[in-house]
Amino acid sequence: MAFLLVSAYLLLTHAQGAPVENGALLETLKSQVGLLFSNKSEHYLAQVRPPGTSRQIPQTIIIGVRKGGTRALLEMLDIHPNIVVAATEVHFFDWDENYVKGIDWYRSLMPFSYGNQITIEKTPGYFTSPQAPGRIHDMNSSIKLLLILRDPTERVISDYTQVYYNRVESHKPVQLFEDIVIKNGALNTKYKAIQRSLYDVHMEKWLKHFSLDQIHIVDGNTLIKDPLPELQKVERFLNLPSRIMSSNFYFNQTKGFYCIRSDGRERCLHESKGRPHPLVNNTVLEQLYSYFREHNAKFYRMVNHSFDWH
Repeated sequence: MAFLLVSAYLLLTHAQGAPVENGALLETLKSQVGLLFSNKSEHYLAQVRPPGTSRQIPQTIIIGVRKGGTRALLEMLDIHPNIVVAATEVHFFDWDENYVKGIDWYRSLMPFSYGNQITIEKTPGYFTSPQAPGRIHDMNSSIKLLLILRDPTERVISDYTQVYYNRVESHKPVQLFEDIVIKNGALNTKYKAIQRSLYDVHMEKWLKHFSLDQIHIVDGNTLIKDPLPELQKVERFLNLPSRIMSSNFYFNQTKGFYCIRSDGRERCLHESKGRPHPLVNNTVLEQLYSYFREHNAKFYRMVNHSFDWH
């Protein structure tokens, strides 16, 4: 980064024939090099702007669900030449402290794109956020949304697993899955991971703002087993030419899931993805299946589609 700043400074002073004052240098760098500065610190992200490109507000957003396969979906869609993706989860519509920064701040976090490209960002927290549906609708009422879901019980266990490993790595105390999910002999329905898996409850809020044909649901269980058919459905939903091919994927026996082959290189998801889940007591599993069964049925009726969930 220091090399970039020095190089940019030398180029600018050479071009202008005289040293540039610090303030003027900053503004020139921001406009010509695409340097983004945080209001709170000197954290920055530099990206050279290719000719003919600009930063666009996303035309498509992956709204969730947490631990549903959002990162895999984003990485796989990034193969498509007509798609550019935001590098990080922005949390613009679900975090008040970001939303108050305004739409220009949001746009500034997007990658540069050409006119024929769709910008996609993903923040899994949007799906369960009370504010996100209305805020996204206020920005663009005709936006296309992607929602990737998996079996609700599997999602709860995956949610627990992520938190478990994060706490272990931070040297914090951990609890067994059963000790969190069961309280006083009954299912702990207030557990946040269980709340996030009530797809019908959250979907109801989205359908108050968007029509069903604006929301494409990706089957997360299918995506990890056979990615191409699910991605082809997304291409059609986004009215994009079919460019993602079976040759873009290969199964990694060691990791146990598909990795990506694109632009002459191979890459797999971060090692934090696909971590082994704990073995869960069968009685607890049956309690979870039973609890979600009615919610799942309601969700199927909402979206006019059923899934192979327990």
